Amino acid sequence: MAVAKMKLVKVTGPLDQLNNFISTCCLDGSFHPEQATQYMSASMGYSTLSEENPYAPMLQKIEELIRENDSAPDPTIVGDRSREIQLDDKTSAYIDELDEKLSAMHDEYKELEDQLEQCRNGIAKYEHFTGFDVGLDELFNCKFIKTRFGHMPKESYEKLVAYDDDPYVLFIPCSTDATDYWGVYCAPRERVDEVDSIFAGLNFERLQVPSAVGTVEQVIDQLKSNIEIIEGDLKQLDERAAALWKENRKRCNEIYTKLVDLNTVFEMRRYAACHNKYFFYVGWVLAHDSKAFEKKAEAIENVEVEETDPDKSSGKTPPVKLRNPAIFKPYEYFVDMYGLPSYSDIDVTGFVAITYTLLFGIMFGDLGQGLVLFLLGILGWKIKKMPLARILIPCGLSSAVFGFVFGSVFGYEDMLDPVYHALGMASKPLSVMDSINTVLIVAIGIGVVLVVTAMLLNVISCLKHKKIGEAIFSNNGLVGILFYLAGVAFCVSFMNGPQVLPNSVLFSVMGVCAVLLYIKEIPIGIIDKHPDWKPDSIVDFLLQNLFELIEYVLSYFSNTVSFLRVGAFVIVHASMMMVVFTLGGDGSNIPVIIIGNIIVIALEGLLSGIQGLRLEFYEMFSRFYEGGGRAFTPAKLEQAQTNLKTKIAGKKAKKALANKD
Repeated sequence: MAVAKMKLVKVTGPLDQLNNFISTCCLDGSFHPEQATQYMSASMGYSTLSEENPYAPMLQKIEELIRENDSAPDPTIVGDRSREIQLDDKTSAYIDELDEKLSAMHDEYKELEDQLEQCRNGIAKYEHFTGFDVGLDELFNCKFIKTRFGHMPKESYEKLVAYDDDPYVLFIPCSTDATDYWGVYCAPRERVDEVDSIFAGLNFERLQVPSAVGTVEQVIDQLKSNIEIIEGDLKQLDERAAALWKENRKRCNEIYTKLVDLNTVFEMRRYAACHNKYFFYVGWVLAHDSKAFEKKAEAIENVEVEETDPDKSSGKTPPVKLRNPAIFKPYEYFVDMYGLPSYSDIDVTGFVAITYTLLFGIMFGDLGQGLVLFLLGILGWKIKKMPLARILIPCGLSSAVFGFVFGSVFGYEDMLDPVYHALGMASKPLSVMDSINTVLIVAIGIGVVLVVTAMLLNVISCLKHKKIGEAIFSNNGLVGILFYLAGVAFCVSFMNGPQVLPNSVLFSVMGVCAVLLYIKEIPIGIIDKHPDWKPDSIVDFLLQNLFELIEYVLSYFSNTVSFLRVGAFVIVHASMMMVVFTLGGDGSNIPVIIIGNIIVIALEGLLSGIQGLRLEFYEMFSRFYEGGGRAFTPAKLEQAQTNLKTKIAGKKAKKALANKD
């Protein structure tokens, strides 16, 4: 459980060998580039390369071409790198010509889709008036009559009886739905404004119907026929475009791969510094890869390599690559979420893996439900590659183990009794609802152990950074540990627990530690050689440190009490299952028991996960961990192809969603 060792490499050579160096040594996923000008004096005359990228326009065009036309389930967009591809005017003309052909097909496809949409909209409008058997062309060509299509509320239709004596107010209903009548009314041209006003008062909403030849039924039939023709044309056009792309796909992928390679090398040139036809390049490699890197680089003519350890790299901080065994590796997700450790800090992944798994298992202790979480974690990781699912696998097993201790299997408290008897035990190791005080006391005990462990890790970290004063006198140092443990021992004695030391001794230890914490800035400043350790104002120093001492005491108390939530969740989990069994008739109503278990797994699993993470971040990390590191991000040649595959997948997902809608 450590941060991988790094080496800083500095490379110099002729500028005309820069591309060769980058493509040979820097794109295999082992080299983290840095801006070279930051590692040299400005007086040396080196400057960053400033060049216009000649590959970007063609790369952008062919990338868009692939993204718009490659619809394979898992597009293979990496071409054959062994083939020699010429990127000349003919290649550019080929891309332009193919793009023009496919764009023309896409435009035609879009026009057909628009026509298809118009036909469907037309049917949707006309279907409301299928009972109207008058020829629409004849109706729209009338010289003396105006016709209005639309709908009105049913209550308004009933009010038309008031106009029975008016021969010009005539509404012909064609269809009806839950709220409205759909139909037609006609009026003489000279009276149309008057009639429109009447129908407007009846909440008639007019619908613009396109002119057509024939009756409504005939028009709908014609539109349906047009839809069949257009759909056939769309299918043929789709097949033509797919065939054209299939014919050119291999060559496009080869051109794209060549452009990506050249573009990546060119973009990597911006990290270099140059002067008098020479380049200077800087970056980090893993210590175990440094010799191989040096060998490859020095095989290039006139290229020289210098390796430096991080502690000799002029104060430059190396990037961080975590190195953990497979069992702890999933928890790097949580560490990265909080912030990677700096290169010289402790890697806390193992600490998180052990403590988080135990806390989750205790809070969510059920053998059956834990195994369900274990299986869900496996499925989530295998199918979706979800980082949280990977963490759920060990957490589910932990839940199952503590479920065995609590004697709970999907909430059944007596199911494991034969197993306990076979093991020679009279009953389950711990009955939660019969041992509430014990559960809460154990939770506090766990909190004390973890808080002390966090403080010890801070001591180790301080010693690692040669901060001896911080390791001894800080609130999270040895003095803080003694003060905290003495306070815990006194509280245990006060609550009629075992007395570790006489109270007089405990008070003496707490008093001495409190004084040392009160003036800690002075011994820390002297030992660690802080230039400003002397207080500017005695009054300010005394008042400020008084409030800080009170804050330390409150933080010790609050951090410890926070672990009561571990015991509380154990009790809540058992209580929720009691409610489920009460609703399920003591287990006789199996569907209710199943549904209840599903709800508890979802709800309690989420809450236990969040609370466990909160305890890690706020109660423990705050005492010893800062998380100011930056990730080791080596350059990779295939990264551009990966990004394009992601874009293609996103485009297909959007298209699928649009088709579903």
